[in-house]
Amino acid sequence: MAAPSGARRRPLLLLLLGLMHGASAVFVVKDGNGTACIMANFSAAFLTNYDTNSGFKNVTFDLPSDAVVLNSSSCGKDNASGPSLVVAFGRGHTLTLTFARNATRYRVQLMRFVYNLSDAQIFPNASSKEVKTVESVTDIKADINKTYRCVSSDQIHMSNVTVTLHDATIQAYLSSNSFSKEETRCEQDRPSPTPTPPVTPHPSPSPTPESPSVNKYNVSGTNGTCLLATMGLQLNITYENRDNMTVTRVFNINPNKTRVNGSCTAQLVTLELRDEDVTLLVFHFGMNATSSQFFLQEIQLDMTLPDARDPTFKAANSSLRALQATIGNSYRCNAEERLRVTEALSVNVFRVWVQAFQVEGDKFGSVEECQLDENNMMIPIAVGGALAGLVLIVLIAYLIGRKRSHAGYQTI
Repeated sequence: MAAPSGARRRPLLLLLLGLMHGASAVFVVKDGNGTACIMANFSAAFLTNYDTNSGFKNVTFDLPSDAVVLNSSSCGKDNASGPSLVVAFGRGHTLTLTFARNATRYRVQLMRFVYNLSDAQIFPNASSKEVKTVESVTDIKADINKTYRCVSSDQIHMSNVTVTLHDATIQAYLSSNSFSKEETRCEQDRPSPTPTPPVTPHPSPSPTPESPSVNKYNVSGTNGTCLLATMGLQLNITYENRDNMTVTRVFNINPNKTRVNGSCTAQLVTLELRDEDVTLLVFHFGMNATSSQFFLQEIQLDMTLPDARDPTFKAANSSLRALQATIGNSYRCNAEERLRVTEALSVNVFRVWVQAFQVEGDKFGSVEECQLDENNMMIPIAVGGALAGLVLIVLIAYLIGRKRSHAGYQTI
């Protein structure tokens, strides 16, 4: 059931800063004997974008006071499935939290959001009426028999949707019908530690693997292809392992073991990759209508690092401006480019050739070379010019010397 309070819309800037949040609601999942296995008390805000007949539009909305727990919620089955909380609201929107545990801790293993674009109250003038699903791993975790508590805002990025939880109290695998008095606080609530001299002065890098294989990654929508890309991808991740040592590991994206998905809208092109190491790697391409250019505007990464102190690794940056070219043209760079996402993550792209939005006949348009390639071409040109100048100087000096030697002899 939900605590009575009205849902409120808010300015986008305040939502992203976490300065305002919607009404708090309490949700309970019980087993067949009426014993609670999940209890959750939180407010939630949603930020997403969708396509309209007049262009691309962002929308923000809160989890309303009339949200309910669906019967599809479950306390799970031993060794088969974990407990899950399914909250429904509006015209077919659901937020699902699926839990998992080990001997000492439990966590929200997966968060899934299903939203219905035919809900005109939330998505006015949507050009599509389809139901969309996005999901992501989370960093919501707590010790067994303790309550997860997070007063601060916690953002979960799921493709083109961001869910912000605020003032959250969550517990699964309950031993009684009430929240535990003992808490595990989230990282955001913990005070910043006093800086101490580092034990190791520099991160210890792992052996660098060979350059990644170059592969084609294409995305198509109802109006045809919206993304053509060939590139090799490599992840550089810095983190603390279980021995509290800072390490850097490099992962190549293996095209032969990668699943490719994506989507096309008038203002956003999305490429999603999943492989044996990476839970989700997302590239968002945006466009600037004023300058008629497309560019890579955001990278998101969710993956698991088994040897890390915190195995769940997440990073995102939505303010990039890379791989940029004129709409209708393509961007190409033979040199290796490093895209810095956060202090802990950078993505290396090799031999990239990409074109977003206007793609004619599934073929790349006119090429715009990267600055790195142009600089690399200037080096041999400059060296060649210098050598040619040196040869010319030597030749002139030789001719002058020869003329002077002839001038020293007179005919008798």
